[in-house]
Amino acid sequence: MQYWLLKSESNVWSWNDQLKAGKNGAEWDGVRNYQASNNLKKMKKGDLAFFYHSQDERTVVGVVKIVKEYFPDPSDPKKRFGMVKVAALRKVPFPVKLAEIKADKRLSHLALVRQSRLSVMPIDSKSWNLICKMGKINNR
Repeated sequence: MQYWLLKSESNVWSWNDQLKAGKNGAEWDGVRNYQASNNLKKMKKGDLAFFYHSQDERTVVGVVKIVKEYFPDPSDPKKRFGMVKVAALRKVPFPVKLAEIKADKRLSHLALVRQSRLSVMPIDSKSWNLICKMGKINNR
């Protein structure tokens, strides 16, 4: 299993929107950055991802599960990019702010810290567990 972080602007697609999508989930579409797209291509069914509100909040607010692997994004007229489908698993009991992540030197290597504009990124298992601990997420 691999771990990921997916960024969304809360005024475009929020954690509450993700919850309303139910157990079947929703497409994670609209990605138009090649590096982020390559990360989507690496995702496997069953992988977990943090749901991160970007812009003003800059906070990890939930955990989602990849329920469908990479497939074409019909909103891309040039047919270069694709998407995955994700379903909400759990809310983060104590949302983890970017400032907290940046303050922990053990997380300084993360793309979230180093490449602030990247919308889809991998998270190594040690960092995943640490962020889960910070947010008091039951990681089972």
